[in-house]
Amino acid sequence: MITTLLVANRGEIACRVMRTAKAMGLTTVAVHSAIDRDARHAREADIRVDLGGAKPAESYLMIDKLIAAAKASGAQAIHPGYGFLSENAEFARAIEGAGLIFLGPPASAIDAMGSKSAAKALMEKAGVPLVPGYHGEAQDVETFLAAAEQIGYPVLLKATAGGGGKGMKVVEREADLAEALQSAQREAQSSFGDSRMLVEKYVRKPRHVEIQVFADQHASCLYLNERDCSIQRRHQKVVEEAPAPGLSPELRRAMGEAAVKAAQAIGYVGAGTVEFLLDARGEFFFMEMNTRLQVEHPVTEAITGLDLVAWQIRVARGEPLPISQDQVPLIGHAIEVRLYAEDPDNDFLPATGTLDLYRESAAGPGRRVDSGVAEGDQVSPFYDPMLGKLIAWGENREEARLRLLAMLDETWVGGVRTNLAFLRRVVGHPAFAAAELDTGFIPRHEPDLMRTPGELPDDFWQQAGELFVQTEPAKIREDDLHSPWAKRDGLRFGMPARIGVHLQCNRESRLVRIDVAANRSERVPSNPSRQPKVIRKDQTLYLEWNGELQAITAFDPIADVEASQQHHGGLTAPMNGSIVRVLVEAGQSVEAGATLVVLEAMKMEHSIRAAEAGVVKAVYCAEGDMISEGTTLVELE
Repeated sequence: MITTLLVANRGEIACRVMRTAKAMGLTTVAVHSAIDRDARHAREADIRVDLGGAKPAESYLMIDKLIAAAKASGAQAIHPGYGFLSENAEFARAIEGAGLIFLGPPASAIDAMGSKSAAKALMEKAGVPLVPGYHGEAQDVETFLAAAEQIGYPVLLKATAGGGGKGMKVVEREADLAEALQSAQREAQSSFGDSRMLVEKYVRKPRHVEIQVFADQHASCLYLNERDCSIQRRHQKVVEEAPAPGLSPELRRAMGEAAVKAAQAIGYVGAGTVEFLLDARGEFFFMEMNTRLQVEHPVTEAITGLDLVAWQIRVARGEPLPISQDQVPLIGHAIEVRLYAEDPDNDFLPATGTLDLYRESAAGPGRRVDSGVAEGDQVSPFYDPMLGKLIAWGENREEARLRLLAMLDETWVGGVRTNLAFLRRVVGHPAFAAAELDTGFIPRHEPDLMRTPGELPDDFWQQAGELFVQTEPAKIREDDLHSPWAKRDGLRFGMPARIGVHLQCNRESRLVRIDVAANRSERVPSNPSRQPKVIRKDQTLYLEWNGELQAITAFDPIADVEASQQHHGGLTAPMNGSIVRVLVEAGQSVEAGATLVVLEAMKMEHSIRAAEAGVVKAVYCAEGDMISEGTTLVELE
């Protein structure tokens, strides 16, 4: 019997699981780290348990703490979400050993499929086509060098545990393999507690098509159609849709039956996903099986009308699957995008800070938003930077696409850089509209998708100035309610009314002069024009310009002087994080492009490289240091 459910996760997935659990009448328990005590998932739970710590290794990856939290709160079952310990067999065994229910597959299935190497070996025996690669136990660099030479470059290094692009590196040449292997191993260890790697041939221009499978405890297993997840950046999915465009019923059946066969071979129970690479000829190759609920499960729910979390709970209770394979619905089309706190203009580096502005699109038919944040929340450097997901359904793909574009237009995020405008450009691109999909979509269309930051034009500043003044709160002097000096009407005796306002945006500043009389005068409308997308939040004006939301504030001359006095020639941290490696010392000569410091943030490693050749004048950080965005790390001359 399950009456109380603990969610061993955070953010969007924790909120999503608790939503269904509450609808089924269950009591929900959230766990949180010390810095997540005010996070949305903790606020929404019926019961919350503080795990302490900040990094995942101190909180969400602590098996003993999670089981103790379940027992203390009276939970009979634990849902692992995705990421963290969701594909950790030791966690599943510990839950079972504690007399609790794990909302996932048996530990034996995680052992078989949770390791990419073990899964490849199993599929090879079953006769499922594989991409050429090395999946052995030896983990030394010499073994990987030999395997890569035999496979042929480029190759793809992948962590055998986990997913989400963590511990994954493309290596184009032999000289880069050793450094890439070490970095991937550190990422894998940090994210999953397992540094083992595999290497395989990097297949160019494939589609990423995955099959959602579901099995109960009574030997019944079926597939719930497929998803196309080909739009990716840094090996992480950005856009997912169901069903996969252009897939014939015969190919869907072949891939689905292969996925079910894989699940049944290991005695699978619960929700799982079998991922394939699909080439232009219609041949598919097994990549891996994720033994958990996927981030993109909402698009499957949208085209089937099923609640997969509810299915997980019922299957964990011992109930049989409620339908058979021929009863699985496939209705319409659904597309999902992942909203990340990241900077697309800076190689998609994660962003941190406060969500000063966060407004989701309006609810309605075919519209769904799964998020884990709210306005005012902090985006931490310790966890994955996904804020939420926008899901649109339509009777056909184009209807879903247009609905999703409308949802993106209605979404507001300020205070933290996001990929919101980038998502608009992807979904609105003609090639995406034509379903010309493969994993190279983003690099191939980079000129269209990536904006080139430049100086903001005069008409931007003029519009920003007018709107800044119009939305500025009225100032009232208590000693003289009718004082002309408290009014922003631009009064000048004997001269036209004019206002000057000094603004700053994106490290630019401009003194804008506004002719009040001309601005207020009635203008005869000519061609129809779109109303500016603008909102005032306290002292900041948010204005959309060419698809990007710009934050405009009054110019602060003191802050400007302080910024100009920072170290010249210094290399600064692009985000909050921790220093994992310092590779140089004072007095050392370096070449352009050399890695100086490796920074870990959002469970990913980021290399700080020399922009040009020079000599290290000073090093201002050490391994293990926690640093803030903008901190000078190394000074070059």
